[in-house]
Amino acid sequence: MSRVLSVASGKGGVGKTTVVSNLGAILTEAGKNVTLVDGNLTTPNLSLHLGIPLYPVTLHDVLKNNAIMPEAMYVHPSGVKVVPSGLGIGDMEGTDSRYLPVAIQELFGETEMVLLDTPAGLGQETISNLEASDELILVTQPNMPSLTDVLKTKNLAEDMGVDVIGAVINHHTGSREELNEEEVSEMLDGIPVLSKIPYDKKVPEAVAMKKPVVHHDPHTPASHALRELASKVTSEDLNIEYKRGGILSRLSRIFRS
Repeated sequence: MSRVLSVASGKGGVGKTTVVSNLGAILTEAGKNVTLVDGNLTTPNLSLHLGIPLYPVTLHDVLKNNAIMPEAMYVHPSGVKVVPSGLGIGDMEGTDSRYLPVAIQELFGETEMVLLDTPAGLGQETISNLEASDELILVTQPNMPSLTDVLKTKNLAEDMGVDVIGAVINHHTGSREELNEEEVSEMLDGIPVLSKIPYDKKVPEAVAMKKPVVHHDPHTPASHALRELASKVTSEDLNIEYKRGGILSRLSRIFRS
């Protein structure tokens, strides 16, 4: 049985897609068989983050019963497997998100883990993503509006029997106005904070380059935080080799200079 893990928030723009694309890249590099699915059927962005906007078969085709999931799977040059959603208005016509859990089951046996990029809000698309999932990671920014919205998602998921394994604080700057880890966890009824991803200018650079930041700059602070998150998700240390690589790279530069 494949492990199905949703990444969700309560509102858009908090960094869910960045977390999904980078977790997929890290886990694939570590030898895991992972498939990313863009469960956002109305405003999908995962394929844009990875530079694959025009893939001919998408999740929309699967949900219209015009294709099966393996036909909609794209293998990114990095090795990351992605099932994108269609970007056009016409793609939504005749699409019913309620069939998403059945479509996800088509990946069982084909992949170890499915990472679902879940849409914002509490509508039917989000409900369908959660119905397809075993576990959930919440993504929030360290402010009250973002946290209030993500709390609603957490409560919905728990009511549906989904295991909320933890929260990610994204876009952390360290300013006094931000909520800290203890405050975030307390607001979320004790859900642990798995990672704090710092504000890092390399992240928007990577999005512009259409690649995960862990590939764009493996040693930037956001990349290290994302690897620590991946380590917690898998209960394996996926960061240590990159730390070693960083030291070796610096030594190499010193000796070449």
